[in-house]
Amino acid sequence: MEYKVIELFAGAGGLALGMEMAGLKKSALVEIDKDCVATLKHNRPNWNVIHEDISKVDFSNIKADIVTGGFPCQPFSFAGKKLGFEDTRGTMFFEFARCVKEVKPKILLAENVEGLLRHEKGRTLKTIISVLEEMGYRVTYKVLNSVNFGVAQKRKRLIIVGTLEDYNFEFPIESKQITTLREALSNVPTSQGINYSENRKKILKLVPPGGCWIDLPIEIQKEFMGNSFYSGGGKRGMARRISWDEPCLTLTTSPSQKQTERCHPEETRPFTIREYARIQSFPDTWEFKGSISSQYKQIGNAVAVLVGKALGEELIKCLNGDSTPIAEMQSQRTLISFVQSP
Repeated sequence: MEYKVIELFAGAGGLALGMEMAGLKKSALVEIDKDCVATLKHNRPNWNVIHEDISKVDFSNIKADIVTGGFPCQPFSFAGKKLGFEDTRGTMFFEFARCVKEVKPKILLAENVEGLLRHEKGRTLKTIISVLEEMGYRVTYKVLNSVNFGVAQKRKRLIIVGTLEDYNFEFPIESKQITTLREALSNVPTSQGINYSENRKKILKLVPPGGCWIDLPIEIQKEFMGNSFYSGGGKRGMARRISWDEPCLTLTTSPSQKQTERCHPEETRPFTIREYARIQSFPDTWEFKGSISSQYKQIGNAVAVLVGKALGEELIKCLNGDSTPIAEMQSQRTLISFVQSP
């Protein structure tokens, strides 16, 4: 059976492409950034890409089995409020919830940074779950690391899934087999990229593969780190050169930020556009539009494609009824409880 998806905040298409690989079809993708829209339309002219402010989109006439999206995590005002659906108005989560309310999908899936777990001491996530439950969804969540799904990158994301009563979603099984940077970048096509300043290049030439600022001579450490040298903490992302035989650290929206260096294992330069894309498990055929800085940003913000594929496969299983139904699980728990009682 063919299942359809509405994706909000679609970005450059990492999640959408992964779910397409799994076998899901797109009803619509909503994105406000013009370069992301250009990327989506260039690679998939047949997709219904809506270039619009999400608050202006009417979803009531769009049918879908699944609603997905990585809404930006804006702070709510908690003072003296119950924070139901209406109280989240003005946030991007409200627009996600509004789409769910208008479409009434069988399943919803939202992704966000791991930090959402701790945002406002957990109150933000609690509010999100409460709103979705009020709309009739059974909600579960889990932090997934891309490195456990064939991606050559340590990248954690919080995945929130809500299902209607008749459906049971199981998170994809994690693999212990690690994909290294060497494997991911094998025969990678040449492409554009940016360079370090001459001063930064002199410093990074002194860092071995797998190393960072702590491998520099002590006087250079002090000069490079400034006041951060005395502040304590790990800071192992600074002046970091990735090893061929490890996964990459989480890619950011800019490959040359001092706080989050991701230097090539052999050459003293940031990763190129196509290398960035490979590390996010985009195929070489997926082209990015816009300026170089925009392309880096699109890739850095994306959901790793293979993670999207793994999630898509589980969504299909859920809709097909391949997972244990909730009612059956509850009866099994009751039976187990009864058998174990003295």
